[in-house]
Amino acid sequence: MRIGNGFDIHRFSDDDQRPLWLGLTQIPGARGLQGHSDADTVTHAVIDALLGATGQGDIGQHFPDSDPAIGGISSRSMLQHALEVVHNTGYRVVNVDVTVIAETPRLAPFREEICRALSEAVGAPVSLKATTMEGLGPIGAREALAALAVCLVEEIS
Repeated sequence: MRIGNGFDIHRFSDDDQRPLWLGLTQIPGARGLQGHSDADTVTHAVIDALLGATGQGDIGQHFPDSDPAIGGISSRSMLQHALEVVHNTGYRVVNVDVTVIAETPRLAPFREEICRALSEAVGAPVSLKATTMEGLGPIGAREALAALAVCLVEEIS
């Protein structure tokens, strides 16, 4: 068994038409995040955890933001790639745990949907928690949203 952790943070976008994606789920009525991809901070943290657990680098190595060919790529596609890497290195996902750090939006109404979407995608249980920064720093000032993820993988026998 191996453990991986991941972290991601994105600024909120000034584009009021940009959708907010978190954990493969579109959050209606919320301001989107800036990014080279769809900026799904939750899924990006999960991807980094998976790649780290298997010793396969990080999201930036697999999907560099300097590559215009992948501009606007969906985090679902990125996650599918990371899961192929996990499988190809001889592992399977046991579980994933995610913490979102944000003042806004409130995620309680979307928690079950996010957990279901991610669980189906990774083929293992995913849990989600959310907390705030109590008004401190750029997250507290509602300028950004961050996520932490930890995963457990085991060798396929």
